[in-house]
Amino acid sequence: MIVDCAVYEQGQRVASQPTVDGIRARRAGNGGFVWVGLFEPTADEFEAVRREFHLHELAVEDALKAHQRPKLDVYGETLFLVLKTAHLASPEGEVEIGEVMLFVGPDFLISVRHGEGGGLGDVRERLETRPEQLAKGPWAALHALVDRIVDGYQPVADTMLQGIDAVEAGVFSQERSNPVERIYKLRREVLRFHRATVPLLPAIDSLAHNKLPGDDGGFRPYFKDVADHLARIVDQVEGFRDLLASVLQANLTQVGVRQNDDMRRISAWVAILAVPTAIAGIYGMNFEHMPELRWTFGYPLVLVIILVICLILHRRFRRAGWL
Repeated sequence: MIVDCAVYEQGQRVASQPTVDGIRARRAGNGGFVWVGLFEPTADEFEAVRREFHLHELAVEDALKAHQRPKLDVYGETLFLVLKTAHLASPEGEVEIGEVMLFVGPDFLISVRHGEGGGLGDVRERLETRPEQLAKGPWAALHALVDRIVDGYQPVADTMLQGIDAVEAGVFSQERSNPVERIYKLRREVLRFHRATVPLLPAIDSLAHNKLPGDDGGFRPYFKDVADHLARIVDQVEGFRDLLASVLQANLTQVGVRQNDDMRRISAWVAILAVPTAIAGIYGMNFEHMPELRWTFGYPLVLVIILVICLILHRRFRRAGWL
């Protein structure tokens, strides 16, 4: 559906209408542009947009189907940019990924949103309070949208880092918990976040360094700043993957060490208990001629011998670190 459809002249909203039919003709003079926002449009709804702004059929197909990789395509004088939004869906670090497609032409900007918008609702309102910025045309609106989406990545990255730190502390703690399930969940979220951010970097670099249709180069420094911010986040995400791989390997190593410790303790106690078992087994064979069998202190003596041998073994195992 169409969320908002307006014409801007010199940074001011001069016209609004519920449909796009004929809105491009309402743009008066130079510097004005049309800004159309849509949310999960149907094919019929977007057909009117395609006719009004002469959009390329391949870009239209991508905008309708969604689930696209972040990218930047140029069709004649129209730029088509695909971005992924990201926001935290739960305190545990689960990430919800949305999708925003942007069509930018000399006199229009069309945003198509699928899923969670990542807090884009107030971008238009904020720009309308800064007419000097909005007067610069559709590139100003494009920069505001891209900047907001990239800024939304940082809280997600910070929360992921906190989760990784917590898992890492749990792996090396004295508790005998096994956080492998939590590690795999974090790896899954990091991979989803990786697919949303890393492919976007070449597209933003193109906006920052290349001459594009309808752009006089005035916004290249702004997009370069966004690209630098995105590059820092990408570096973080790449580091998260390496950290989680190391944490998983360390956890597996810890599990093996604990199993070895358990086996050594079990073996030590088995060795200790084998002494009274062997002695009791010998004296339980009921032979008539056995040492000290009819001696009054024979039974206490055997108990003392068993106790002394067990204590000696226990002390030796403690010194060896088996107990």
